[in-house]
Amino acid sequence: MHTASPATGSAGDSILVTGAAGFIGSHVVSELLARGHRVVALDDLSGGFHSNVDERATFVEGSILDVALVDRLFDEHRFAYVFHLAAYAAEGLSHFIRRYNYQSNLIGSVNLINASVRHEVRCFVFTSSIAVYGHARPPVLEEMAPSPEDPYGIAKAAVEQDLRVSRDLFGMRYVVFRPHNVYGERQNIGDPYRNVVGIFMNKILQGEPLPIFGDGKQSRAFSYISDVAPVIADSIHRPEAWDQIFNIGADRPVTVNELGETVSRAMGVPFRPHYLPARHEVLHTHASHEKARALLGFEDRVGLEEGVGAMAAWVQQIGARASKAFGALEIEKGLPPSWRDLLAAADRRVG
Repeated sequence: MHTASPATGSAGDSILVTGAAGFIGSHVVSELLARGHRVVALDDLSGGFHSNVDERATFVEGSILDVALVDRLFDEHRFAYVFHLAAYAAEGLSHFIRRYNYQSNLIGSVNLINASVRHEVRCFVFTSSIAVYGHARPPVLEEMAPSPEDPYGIAKAAVEQDLRVSRDLFGMRYVVFRPHNVYGERQNIGDPYRNVVGIFMNKILQGEPLPIFGDGKQSRAFSYISDVAPVIADSIHRPEAWDQIFNIGADRPVTVNELGETVSRAMGVPFRPHYLPARHEVLHTHASHEKARALLGFEDRVGLEEGVGAMAAWVQQIGARASKAFGALEIEKGLPPSWRDLLAAADRRVG
């Protein structure tokens, strides 16, 4: 087995960030640039926006599924580190777009791992998901065996395992983060399938009620971006954290109903829920962050009211964004009725 000594990140290192025009990715780009790194920002703009990307980064529009492009970027820039945040992170929808999910979230990741091994990248930082835990009893701990309940979580767990094997066989170091329900400025509020805080705010701007699957008593911990992005960016400077997995996010879970009330207050409107049939999802989950505190100095600083308030101010500036139905469903059996209605509306617009 090839072994590599930890050489931590220093100013001027060339770094690739995938998903760099997306929400978390664009914030990580800004954090890395602030630390003096040279950043190549790769994104296919399927869910992100070029305007999200810091102008100091070298932006490349393209896909991690384009092996020739990935290889060319590694040849040209000789990346010291890779931050892989590109993903289509819609857990519920992943049941109905299984092939697309595995291509985007698994095969694309493998393309990057292959290139990173060949070019002897010092450390590969990967954003996985709390979805890998499935129905595990909260608070979930990093040492728990993954048991994902949806194709999205399955893909993330597979990439984690591939990184472990690549470390053993090729000596490539890695850090895995399992963030959960991160929200904040630059989030795509027009995506109707993921990011419930953004969905709620977009609905309020459009004068519509808040869509809630089931009774709204399912619980999650919602994490503000400024608590998450700096820790991810700093991980390459902490060799004691390499080859480790970390939960990262807020400590206190709230119900979806409580979240809806908080968002409504921040947007200055009454809470107006629209309850929909329950969908197949984990009902209650939140994570322990003791490991991230110990090895990464993580702190859960921004409370839900403060973070949602900051995001609401930004959303009210940018205005509503049109929801776009996913255009390549592979299975329609069991699709939530509200998503079926969204597809029908999209078909009418096309027709």
